[in-house]
Amino acid sequence: MLARRLQDGDEGGHVRHALHHFPDEDVADRALARYFLEGGRAQGESYAPILKMTLTPNRSSQELLILGGFVETWLAKEGHEGLIGINCLEKIQLSTPGTLYGAMLAGVDVVLMGAGVPRAIPHLLDTLAAHGDVQFPIDVSDAGEADHALAFEPGDLVASDDVPLSRPVFVAIVSAQVLATYLARDPEIRPDGFIVEASSAGGHNAPPRQQLLDERGDLVFGPRDEPDLQKIAEAGLPYWIAGGSGTPEMLAAAREAGASGIQVGTVFALSSDSGIDPDIRSQLLEGVARGDLVVHTDPVAPPTGFPFKVVDVAGTMSDAVNYESRERLCDLGYLRTPFAKVDGSIGFRCAGEPVHMYVRKGGVEDETVGRKCLCNGLASAVGLGQQRRTGYQELPIVTLGSDLQGPRRMLELHPGGWTAAESIEWMLSQSSAVSAGAAFADSSMR
Repeated sequence: MLARRLQDGDEGGHVRHALHHFPDEDVADRALARYFLEGGRAQGESYAPILKMTLTPNRSSQELLILGGFVETWLAKEGHEGLIGINCLEKIQLSTPGTLYGAMLAGVDVVLMGAGVPRAIPHLLDTLAAHGDVQFPIDVSDAGEADHALAFEPGDLVASDDVPLSRPVFVAIVSAQVLATYLARDPEIRPDGFIVEASSAGGHNAPPRQQLLDERGDLVFGPRDEPDLQKIAEAGLPYWIAGGSGTPEMLAAAREAGASGIQVGTVFALSSDSGIDPDIRSQLLEGVARGDLVVHTDPVAPPTGFPFKVVDVAGTMSDAVNYESRERLCDLGYLRTPFAKVDGSIGFRCAGEPVHMYVRKGGVEDETVGRKCLCNGLASAVGLGQQRRTGYQELPIVTLGSDLQGPRRMLELHPGGWTAAESIEWMLSQSSAVSAGAAFADSSMR
């Protein structure tokens, strides 16, 4: 995102404004010299590629990760005293140390992480807060008992030892009490709290216990797939309820149930302050207004192994014709899986890459059926899709939660659309009991 925003000319100068505050001027200047284009790319010109992440990344890759985490966090924190969190995927491990170190240099307050078991994050945050060297464990398929780790040494990358860092609060995203109990019982891996995510939440979902499909081919979730809040509460850590929780009544109910509050995505994703491409957001709002917007729980679209909420939107990869017309390729590679080769070296494969390449790397052909490129699709959804030299423009993939009650009610209040601030005002509008729970940094977390 950082490299592409610079290549688009950095409209408004926001990225350069943030980079001006980065503690190592040389690192920031190198990124500007490499990627910034005054006035932006020529029409039809492709974005310059960036190197894919590996277990042995070069310096420029690491610097770009740090800068990316710094810029997004710094801009999010500018102009207010509120708390800012960054949400990472456990699945994308190779970027985690660099991204979080950059975010911490910008003063990030909270780190949230799901899509896996984030047991290494508490120690990582403790180490980075002291500018310490990291050996971050990486999951590698076909590696047997061998351990693999990514070396991240911030002192060799950025002149920032004199920057005082605060260790951010860590909140693990879970969907089952079993994982919450496992993480909470060991001080070495214990988070500071939980986001408890129900199956209606957008993005990635935990797989249901039974692989049942409805008539549309969507995964079916049952009562056994919903988290047991009472058992999660027994872990003794604060928690927030997510998935179908984006209304004032749900905020009040969450507090009454003992939760510290709620996590809301869809209402904010559809606000005028979100990063979703404005044309796409207009289509989504029109679908909400008509009452015919469809959100699928697709079991095969993502190459991650987790189901993914995909919205039916014209002109996107949700359309089968668009999916079939796209040439399969893997040029960003964030969701690639590291695997151990016979000679002991590490390779990378993704079920969304060309089928023959995936099979040649030891993958099973059946695992490629229906897989979509989330890396390119999600970048396109925020207006940063690649323009191929062949003339092909990468199409977006859009995700929302499947509970659209909140957006429908916001449209009744704000037919022309709403801001993030108006979303918050609405959430707090109908219950005096919820006001005390609105602040994310509950005193019990501090």
